[in-house]
Amino acid sequence: MKLRIHKSSQRDKLLEGCQKREPRAQKALYEKFAPAMFAICLRYVKDRDSAEDILITGFTRIFEKIDQFQGEGSFEGWIRRVIVNEALGFIRKNKNMYLEVDLESVSYQLDYDHLEKVMNEDALLSLIDGLSPGYKTIFNLYAIEGYSHQEISEMLGISVNTSKSQLSRARQLLQKNLKQYQDQLEKINYEDPKA
Repeated sequence: MKLRIHKSSQRDKLLEGCQKREPRAQKALYEKFAPAMFAICLRYVKDRDSAEDILITGFTRIFEKIDQFQGEGSFEGWIRRVIVNEALGFIRKNKNMYLEVDLESVSYQLDYDHLEKVMNEDALLSLIDGLSPGYKTIFNLYAIEGYSHQEISEMLGISVNTSKSQLSRARQLLQKNLKQYQDQLEKINYEDPKA
């Protein structure tokens, strides 16, 4: 008696339906993955309307190219890569990516233990969102999506060194902004010790 291990039969049915261009399967796929993919779009562009445009265009591309998914690896990872590439294309097309060169030296001492206790994920994402489009894009690709500098340089048409310097500057700005956040918390606690 052989034991057969089936991959996700639900995923396989969904894939098969999308490959046959069945509207019901496409709708189910969209509803399953759209919320997480929309959050990714918002990491690259601040404007919700632009993020929605990226999401819709990305899913259109997913439905057009679904035959390219070979069943190896994570299906959600494949979808994520399509969405990220769509967001990068949007940034390039709209010329929102620019490089910033002037940044004062940052040499702050942060109390990371204290920040970890008082800062929630939304506050940190807000600080990342406050970066310029160039810094934010490279920070997201490297620190959150896990791409290498070589991959980023190929995706964005920039040099590896530009990717590295943009990441370094993004980190410096984040460190500066974290210091300001920490200072604000200390000021609030100093003025109102019960806070």
